[in-house]
Amino acid sequence: MSGEESYNIYCDESCHILHDHNDIMALGALTVPKEKVRSISKDIRKIKQEYNCHGELKWTKVSKKNTLFYIALVDYFFSNVDLSFRALVIGKKHSLDHEQYNDGSHDSFYYKMYFYLIRNIVENRIDHKFEIYIDIKDTRSGEKVYKLNDVLAYNFRDFEKKQVSKIQQIRSHESELLQLADLLLGAITYENRGLHKNPAKKAIVQRMKDQLGSSLRESTPPWETKFNLFRFSPRESF
Repeated sequence: MSGEESYNIYCDESCHILHDHNDIMALGALTVPKEKVRSISKDIRKIKQEYNCHGELKWTKVSKKNTLFYIALVDYFFSNVDLSFRALVIGKKHSLDHEQYNDGSHDSFYYKMYFYLIRNIVENRIDHKFEIYIDIKDTRSGEKVYKLNDVLAYNFRDFEKKQVSKIQQIRSHESELLQLADLLLGAITYENRGLHKNPAKKAIVQRMKDQLGSSLRESTPPWETKFNLFRFSPRESF
């Protein structure tokens, strides 16, 4: 590789199980220069201390008493030039035609979506190296990571795995950056599911929309790198 710079990508998933009660599936990827991981993690811990919030930060913990803390995290993301986020939102999950388009497999679709999520990030930094960290979600996480590594290597023609040098599953409590990815993706999923019952979560969603100056339900231009959102609509079967 001609470039020396390396990036870490922290990936999270929401409503990814086929037979749950949600018709929205979302994947998110937070990208940061590897050399900035430690300093940004330290900044997030400082924000926790400032707002007297302890433990793991996550979307499910957003409440009235910690709303200002999570708003501060959203503001930190948008103000930090070293952080970027890409999300893929899949609607009509339960009407996916896996037989016609995905070799009869929801897993095949899952890997395709992860490739589409990561492709733009890697292609926009084609001369650099990447390490990908994925939140452990279920008992098949290890198998999925192994397969995803092969899928990306094949699609990027990176057969020696020099560009994407590592894909590793980690637990979210081990990484403030993975927790931040969870927060951003949680807000996107909440908005796209049309949920409005939690005032604190509504406030976080609104802050993100204010920072963006646009909706969380529409695709951003493909060249947008700070916060890139792509809505995937499954093809209809005939």
